[in-house]
Amino acid sequence: MKDLTIRLKNIPGSLAAMGETLAEAGVSIEGGGVWTVGGDGVAHFLIEDAEKARKALEKKGIEVLKENKILIQRLKQDQPGQLGKITRLMERAGVNIEVLYSDHYNQLILVVDDYEKAKIISDNWMAGLYDRPSVSP
Repeated sequence: MKDLTIRLKNIPGSLAAMGETLAEAGVSIEGGGVWTVGGDGVAHFLIEDAEKARKALEKKGIEVLKENKILIQRLKQDQPGQLGKITRLMERAGVNIEVLYSDHYNQLILVVDDYEKAKIISDNWMAGLYDRPSVSP
């Protein structure tokens, strides 16, 4: 899975054209969202086959700005503070979170500026190492 950063025109129908283009290519969107930033539409979508999606979008004149590695996390929904805890661990390791959203399975999707450092934290989080009070990155 990869996150694609896509620029959309801030006009009615741009998102529809993007969605139809991906559907015609047989590409499913697994999570993400769209925001207006500085007058442009900026989309971040979780895609299984990023290369196939990129080719289809670019063929239709839809600009793919970047293909991003992602980290996938499962937060303990019954425990308040999970988002703050994992994001603070990233901050302490010097990792900046550039994009954060959920997928269709309520998993947290993270795009970060230092994938290798963040992956260590992510792997330790999934292993439950930060459930112990004395452990920090």
